[in-house]
Amino acid sequence: MTTEHPEQRAVVIVGAGPNGATLANLLGIYGIDTLLIERSEQILPYPRAVGMDDEALRVFQTAGLADAIAANLIQNVSMRMFDAGGACFADIRPATREFGWWRRNIFMQQLAEGTLREGLARFPHVELRLGQEVVGAQQDADGVTLSVRRADGGLYTVRAGYCVAADGGRSPVRELLGIALEGKTLPRKWVVVDVRNAPVDAPYTALNCDPRRPNVCIYLPYNYRRWEFMLFEHEDPEAMSSPESLRRLIAPYVRDAAAIEIVSARTYTHHSRVAQRFVDGRIALIGDAAHLSQPWIGQGLNIGLRDAGNLGWKLAGLVRGQLAPSVLQSYDSERRGHARAMIDLADTFGALLMPTSRSKAWLRDRFFQAVRFLPGVRNYVLQMRFKPMPVYHDGVVLPATGRTMVGRMFIQPDVEDAAGRRGKLDDAVGPWFAVLGWQVDPQTVLGTSERAFWHRLGARFIHVSRSRSGQGTGERVLSPCGTVCVEDVDNQLAGWFEAHPGEIVVLRPDRYIAAHTTPQGLAQVTMDFRRFAAPTKESTCISNNASTPWSPAASPSI
Repeated sequence: MTTEHPEQRAVVIVGAGPNGATLANLLGIYGIDTLLIERSEQILPYPRAVGMDDEALRVFQTAGLADAIAANLIQNVSMRMFDAGGACFADIRPATREFGWWRRNIFMQQLAEGTLREGLARFPHVELRLGQEVVGAQQDADGVTLSVRRADGGLYTVRAGYCVAADGGRSPVRELLGIALEGKTLPRKWVVVDVRNAPVDAPYTALNCDPRRPNVCIYLPYNYRRWEFMLFEHEDPEAMSSPESLRRLIAPYVRDAAAIEIVSARTYTHHSRVAQRFVDGRIALIGDAAHLSQPWIGQGLNIGLRDAGNLGWKLAGLVRGQLAPSVLQSYDSERRGHARAMIDLADTFGALLMPTSRSKAWLRDRFFQAVRFLPGVRNYVLQMRFKPMPVYHDGVVLPATGRTMVGRMFIQPDVEDAAGRRGKLDDAVGPWFAVLGWQVDPQTVLGTSERAFWHRLGARFIHVSRSRSGQGTGERVLSPCGTVCVEDVDNQLAGWFEAHPGEIVVLRPDRYIAAHTTPQGLAQVTMDFRRFAAPTKESTCISNNASTPWSPAASPSI
């Protein structure tokens, strides 16, 4: 691999699917010079992810694209499970919006990818190159050297401070690193078909748990609908993907299968696999390059979007010389275990809902019938409380005795700013670190050196007051120190701090709680947090094309 006069970049992302494009948008928000390389010339047209949760939308919110993504979402869609006789035995309809968005939403991946790529146009320091492929990677202590093949076969070299493999389940970058994808591949294939104008009124996701032919039917935006059918060992996947076979499979669920417009179909094999490690030197894996999941709880893509949300700010802090080099390894320690937990849950869900044994299906149906008379268990299932939430005990967190919320995602209620504008909390916090005080201005309890540390880190100070805490209409609580002041307009934060005493939380850019303390303890937290910060402020970016770095003052307010 030639390294003579290589192109210089701060971060190179390999793969412009939804995970890679999301990460590129986050790095764009943070002002990081980024190159995104994608092998395909066009967005892939075949059926792919359709489920998006509240955590994923919160990542898009940080990237400034949540509203654009939501424009093509069907929000708050229930999931219903039907037994072999067609009776609904469970209707999963989570009511919570603790993170600011509904927990179950339906989208079409090709539309979301288009929105994400359009979002990149906001950033002159982010470049997308299509029809190009990374064919070699070498790294040393200072960076990564990539060999890239153009569409015409010509090669060129890129030198980057960091590289991210977002290049799918067959990740060439992961293979170059020799990282194994450990787990299992399921023996049964599934044929997935997207159709239009299906004559059926079923505005929900249906899991038809019929052992004779387990299948899924999903209500999609813009008059599209998806079916996913299990194939048996004696069936030929190619033959079962023909229009005639697909109409025959769909016919029991619609009035007129002949009226359906078949848009695209593809046969899939389900995998449950996790990479041995998510970080190798200066290269990180995200999305399908790092893990593969069965689709039953709609979390395959969402796991990858959590990866992007966790990794983006860490790379930005490293490139800008704000965070210690050890922070990169925390991406592995924080994300790999949770990815494994989500995949294990998908395996359990699939075994429970999609057995081909009639006896197992009968036992399952009896179990759910019994659950109806156990309100605690019933709500646990129907409100999706079984979904394992990330909890970080190691990494960029400061656990403390009695502080049970450290390492968990913070809530996102609505707030009102000093001008009386209502919006989501994250929009007031901004996309970077924040020190948030409940009924206290965090800056007023810190000494000069402690305040200076948080300012060097780029953190924003937030003072949250109770609703209508000012002296009258138009006279809101203000800060003499420049702290952002907001009001808890719906009393959601009041309830949180009442349940979890301690008036100060330190929020990471991915909205996880890095520390939770009292005003008296904030100085010590500040001292302890220095372990995650770089010893100097100089940037380590090796690119000659970096834009002006993002600053808290540049982020939008609500």
